[in-house]
Amino acid sequence: MKILVLGESCEDIFIYGESKRLSPEAPVPVFIPHRTTTNPGMAGNVLRNIKALTNDFWLDIFCQPEKIKKTRLIDEKSNHMFIRIDEGEENIKTINLNNDKIENIKESDIVIVSDYNKGFLDDKSLIEIGKNSRLSILDSKKKLTEEIINSFTFIKVNEHEYINNNFLVESNPNKFIVTLGMNGCMYDGEIHSSPSPKQTMDVSGAGDTFTASFILKYYQTKDINQSIRFANEMASIVVSKRGVSTPEL
Repeated sequence: MKILVLGESCEDIFIYGESKRLSPEAPVPVFIPHRTTTNPGMAGNVLRNIKALTNDFWLDIFCQPEKIKKTRLIDEKSNHMFIRIDEGEENIKTINLNNDKIENIKESDIVIVSDYNKGFLDDKSLIEIGKNSRLSILDSKKKLTEEIINSFTFIKVNEHEYINNNFLVESNPNKFIVTLGMNGCMYDGEIHSSPSPKQTMDVSGAGDTFTASFILKYYQTKDINQSIRFANEMASIVVSKRGVSTPEL
């Protein structure tokens, strides 16, 4: 099984600590760091999930050369996030889809596009990627067009992204999978409840887990319902953990 992931990747940094007083200089909490965890995020987290879910693959990634960092300051006890600091998103260049990359896309059994709308993948690139893919799924944060939608096998959006693309979702119900948190997801007008909903600790990276889980299971089974059930199950595992995590099979 040859899997190709395209999209922006980042370094996710979680700094856990505590705050017991306000600053005398301004009405803000004084944060005392205790420990730091770091892992690949965005498209990099999609890769982590694939590696956690299967060992029967050949895997490659096309992502931007510019370095993106997302740093979160989090209260150790409550898991409350004080602030997130994003760096490196200002000057990301658009992907150059040369002949080698197009051939790589054509040869892949699964193409996963993780588009965080930072400039690496423009509309033209998305259409080219989708049209040259055998089996594809797009997880995008941008407003989509009919041509982009028609190019991909599946498109994964969350509730907020569903609102932004409401008319297109209603017009293409068999393309869109709308994730609904603890309520599972919606596909083709039907709600698919999570088989094992868990108390949400942290939603970071849950969308990446759902996308990777769904398309892997669909490649194996060609069964939509079974693939959605599996993806809901895997996503419910990661939201019950702190930070960005992956399911362990």
